[in-house]
Amino acid sequence: MKRRTLLQTLPAAAIFPGITAAISNSAFAADSSTTVYELRVYHTFEGKLPDLLKRFREHTTKLFERHGMKNVAYWVPMDEPAKSNTLIYILAHASREAAAASWKAFQADPEWIEVRTKSEEPGKIVDKVESTFMTKTDFSNFGSV
Repeated sequence: MKRRTLLQTLPAAAIFPGITAAISNSAFAADSSTTVYELRVYHTFEGKLPDLLKRFREHTTKLFERHGMKNVAYWVPMDEPAKSNTLIYILAHASREAAAASWKAFQADPEWIEVRTKSEEPGKIVDKVESTFMTKTDFSNFGSV
């Protein structure tokens, strides 16, 4: 399912509840002129979503924070077919350059490499990743104090 189709089927309130508080409490709220948000959609192989959720819950989110990425929120769709194989989340980065540096450091992190390798011993988990960088519009109340 295409990200646009998926997001059009979900009501906005279901996608973004509580994000305003999460962002306004973050270090990124101080300089919103450079803050970028990254929408990521992970599509797993059949039956692998629980493995992906476990990896995020136990390791990945902490590693993101270690490398300067702010975990904003995570969702799984409510309806099939995406319900059984899709994770949607948003990260905040201080800037586009900071995002690139954070991802590079994360990918090279020995702990991440070990976690990924161990979690994929029974087989690959993620089939496809989509990433979209976003900035707030001037009329958005999102993240306002």
